[in-house]
Amino acid sequence: MKRRQLIQACSLTALAIAAPLALAQSAPFKIGLVLPMTGQQASTGRQIEAAARLYMAQNGDTVAGRKVELIVKDDTSLPDVTKRLAQELIVNDKVDVLAGMGITPSAMATAPLATQSKTPLVVMAAATSSITNASPYIVRTSFTLPQVSVAMGDWAPKNGVKSVVTLVTDYGPGNDAEKYFSERFTLNGGKVLEKLRVPLRNPDFAPFLQKVRDAKPDALFVFVPSGAGAAVMKQFVERGMDKAGIRLIATGDVTDDDQLNDMGDGALGVVTTHHYSADHNSALNKKFVDAFQKANKGMRPNFMGVGGYDGMRVIYEALKTTKGKGGGDALLAAMKGQVFESPRGEVLIDAQTRDIVQDVYLRKVEKKNGQLYNVEFDVIKAVKDPGKDK
Repeated sequence: MKRRQLIQACSLTALAIAAPLALAQSAPFKIGLVLPMTGQQASTGRQIEAAARLYMAQNGDTVAGRKVELIVKDDTSLPDVTKRLAQELIVNDKVDVLAGMGITPSAMATAPLATQSKTPLVVMAAATSSITNASPYIVRTSFTLPQVSVAMGDWAPKNGVKSVVTLVTDYGPGNDAEKYFSERFTLNGGKVLEKLRVPLRNPDFAPFLQKVRDAKPDALFVFVPSGAGAAVMKQFVERGMDKAGIRLIATGDVTDDDQLNDMGDGALGVVTTHHYSADHNSALNKKFVDAFQKANKGMRPNFMGVGGYDGMRVIYEALKTTKGKGGGDALLAAMKGQVFESPRGEVLIDAQTRDIVQDVYLRKVEKKNGQLYNVEFDVIKAVKDPGKDK
C-alpha cells in the first residue's frame, strides 16, 4: 500500500513540474509590433504591418505548437510613446518579442527595456548604424545607412560627379549617410561643397534646394526617411534643378517604391543605392510582390515592407529552433547566424553584430509597362555595415 502511495506521489510531483512548461508552450506566442501607423512616417507602419500579416498568412499562425499573436501599437513616431507602449507590451501583455521601430529614436528609447527584460527586439525599419550597440537583445532585419551610402561614394566619382552638396534629414541615419558618403566620395577624389541638414519634423526643402542651386555642384546627394522622398523630388523638379545640370543621386529612401509612381517623370534617370527594389529580378521576389499587392489593394511593397517580412521570418525560425519553448536568450541565440533567401537576395544575420549582411544594388529609375521602377544595374555582394568597423 505504501509503495503504491509513493508511486502516486512521485507521479503527481512530475506532473506538477511539467504543468507550467506545458502551459507556457500552449500559451500564445506574442509579438509586440510598435510602428508609426499615423503621422509623418505612417507609410512605414502601413508597409511593415502589411508585410508581417502577409508572412503569417503564407506560413500559418501556429509555430511549433504555439499560436502566434501579433499585437500592433501606433507610436506616431514619438520616442516617449514608443517607450511607454513597449513597457506596456512587456509588463501587461507579456510579449515574447518586440518588433517594428519605425525611426532610430524609437529604437534607442526601447533598447534599455529590451535589455532589462531580456526580450529580443527585432528592428525592421530604423537604420542608424549604432542601434545594435544599444542593446545585446537587438537584431536588425532592415539595413544601415553606411551600407548603402558608401556604395554611392564609390559610384559617383567614377561616373562624372566631381562635386556634390549633401542634403540629409538631421537625425541618426541622416548623419550616418552624410558622414559615410562624404568620406568615401572625398577618398575617391570628389569634393563636397556644402553639407545641409533638414529638420526631421515638418521639413521644408525649398530654402535648402535654393542653396544647392546657388552652389552649382555636379550633383546633389540626398537622404530622407521613407515617406519624404516625393516632396524632395517634387521641389527638385519645380526649381528646375535638373535643367540647371545638377544631378540627383541618393539612397533608395528617396525613390521609395511605395511612392515612386506618384513622383512623375521627373524621377526618371535618378540613380540610387539600396538593398531592395520591387523590381528585383528573382522568382521569390516576384512571388512576394504579387502576393503583397493582391493582399493590399495594389500597394507596391518597399524596403520597409521587406524588412518586416524578413523580420517575421527570423522570429518564426527562432521559435521553431527552440521547439516552441521560446525564452529571450534562447530566441536571441536562434536568431543569430540565420542565412536565408529574402525577396531582396541572400541575407545573413551576423552572429557577432546581430546586424544584417546583404547585397547593395545600384539602381536607375526607369519606366516599364507604364510604371516607374528602380531598375538594378549593378550589385555589391554581401555588404556588412561599415559603421561596425569604426
